[in-house]
Amino acid sequence: MGADRTDMHETYNYTVVRQFAVMTIVWGIVGMLVGVVIAAQLAWPALNFDLPWLSYGRLRPLHTNAVIFAFGGCALFATSYYVVQRTCHVRLFCRRLAAFTFWGWQAVIVLAAVTLPLGITQGKEYAELEWPIDLLIAVVWVAYAVVFLGTIARRRVRHIYVANWFFAAFILAVALLHVVNSAVIPVSLWKSYSLYAGVQDAMVQWWYGHNAVGFFLTAGFLGIMYYFVPKQAGRPIYSYRLSIVHFWALVFTYMWAGPHHLHYTALPDWAQSLGMVMSLILLAPSWGGMINGIMTLSGAWEKLRTDPVLRFLIVSVSFYGMSTFEGPMMSIKTVNALSHYTDWTIGHVHSGALGWVAFISLGAMYFLIPRLFDRELYSLRLVEVHFWVSTVGIVLYITSMWVAGIMQGLMWRAVNDDGTLTYSFVESVEAMHPFYVIRFLGGVLFLAGTVVMAWNLWRTVRGARPGEAAIPAPAH
Repeated sequence: MGADRTDMHETYNYTVVRQFAVMTIVWGIVGMLVGVVIAAQLAWPALNFDLPWLSYGRLRPLHTNAVIFAFGGCALFATSYYVVQRTCHVRLFCRRLAAFTFWGWQAVIVLAAVTLPLGITQGKEYAELEWPIDLLIAVVWVAYAVVFLGTIARRRVRHIYVANWFFAAFILAVALLHVVNSAVIPVSLWKSYSLYAGVQDAMVQWWYGHNAVGFFLTAGFLGIMYYFVPKQAGRPIYSYRLSIVHFWALVFTYMWAGPHHLHYTALPDWAQSLGMVMSLILLAPSWGGMINGIMTLSGAWEKLRTDPVLRFLIVSVSFYGMSTFEGPMMSIKTVNALSHYTDWTIGHVHSGALGWVAFISLGAMYFLIPRLFDRELYSLRLVEVHFWVSTVGIVLYITSMWVAGIMQGLMWRAVNDDGTLTYSFVESVEAMHPFYVIRFLGGVLFLAGTVVMAWNLWRTVRGARPGEAAIPAPAH
């Protein structure tokens, strides 16, 4: 076994994978903690302490950037670098460039953590960072593409495994989205104005915004699903042919769905309708992928009783199916007339963010970190505790927001016989309060589960004895 371990670490570059995996957990806790703080501020506004850098308007973009690009981004870097080496049977291309992607990405995150609380922002959803940071993101992302695609080009096997197709699509699409939407005219070091104006700016922004969801938060994490679910289950993917159909249908359809964020706005009606239709079509490939992931367990369902890591992965795929059903339904104009601008949207976003993205990332980290550090997982019982505490947190969070959002929509549109509004806006805000408290509790539970995970993995790396979890390198 000792010789195998030596060969493993000589064959593959696991240093950068370890770095990204550890920072996935660190940034996950930071991002979720900020989320809990702003959830508390919505329930008890005095918690901003009248300090501008602690106000909701500044902390909220810090939360979204931390959980998407710091936590989610590090998870994607770690898993994609691991998977591309394992499936291509070759060491990661250009060790120094791979190291640059790690330190460059951490620099982006730290700059975001400094500038956003100071109010330095473009004010664009998921694209708040100002132009100097955007340039750094572009440089790091090009380096990422070179490392990943360069590794595929050097592969020792002819076949390119489907997970790598999803990772490659996510890398290329995010590069395109970032460059186009971040086109600005700088007027000072920390201030710029968008190259677009009015409804064109809104259209480009939500083309970017929804495809950040579609490629950063979906295609990339589907790459994780297609590798780690079969590995943890010990079974081949249910249908490789379906995975290829899933890939091409998803990458073609997702690009057109953005206008559904702009229903009942100044955007031309045909563009709104096109976004709605493409969103409904998107249901088919999304559910095809969900079925493919879950049916991989066909004939081995009993493993869910004894393997809490596999449970994280499979439940995440279930949340993916639920979120990708709810999203197309909410894009229908008549449904959107009720849901738009309400907390129902917040519930939908977090069923995907917590249930799909976070759960599959955390499941992948449970798989990766013991193997990367050549240790046995310290405690499966703590994984079990993490799973149930966080699952209860998700359920509290999304159900409270569903109920609150539907109630908001109904209160806003209720009218008296004489045509006047039945409820004032303040009354609708007052009615939200108990649901905001429940959401806060849900967030606390999810954060608590992640802290339990961090403790478990810390003990795994630092205290547990070396185990049989290490994977020897394949013979070449």
